[in-house]
Amino acid sequence: MGNPLDEAIGDQLQPTRRKIVLALKQHGGLTAAELAEMLSITSMGVRRHLTTLERDKLVVYELVQRGKGRPSYVYRLSPQAENLFPKNYAALANELLGYVADSGGADTVTHLFDRRAQRRIRSAQLQLEGKPLAERVAGLARILDGEGYLADWEQENEDTFWLREHNCAVHDVAANFSAACNSELVFLQTVLADAQVTREHHMIRGELMCAYRIERQSRDLSDG
Repeated sequence: MGNPLDEAIGDQLQPTRRKIVLALKQHGGLTAAELAEMLSITSMGVRRHLTTLERDKLVVYELVQRGKGRPSYVYRLSPQAENLFPKNYAALANELLGYVADSGGADTVTHLFDRRAQRRIRSAQLQLEGKPLAERVAGLARILDGEGYLADWEQENEDTFWLREHNCAVHDVAANFSAACNSELVFLQTVLADAQVTREHHMIRGELMCAYRIERQSRDLSDG
């Protein structure tokens, strides 16, 4: 029977480095010598792979005193390495939101997403306030990209822009709670209050992206 952690990582790492990561995940901090013995490879070989894993920010080390003698370098997985292992956040979020809907009704769920939208609006406005429309569209693309939406933007003509999300960071939740998608539209419409924002493509409908057409409604003073 296969190791479920090994299957979880799949082919994301070279085989020996995958074994090192799994050993550190299962046993915590280990020295190069302990890893070499555990994996039946040379200490030099282990150190070479640890150097690569450290370079990739998947492993960190510290000098630890273990009994008498010289301190040893003990290697551990970095917080970033946790991204190699599957997480079930979407299922948890859906379950919890389901309980909220059962106890407080759909309006309670909508209120939660409205609060999220307002927090994002305040943050975006602080970064983009006073900028011309094109710079705000570009800024929103950067913000969304940082949130995991794989966003980009394009200017079609002087008054028309496109903002595209090639990944939905909340797709599994949005599939069950339409308030998630509604709050996304409110977020964009509020930050781009002087423009008309229309969702033309929607991943929840099975399309490859969410795409928003942004049309200037009035010439803002910062555009000259």
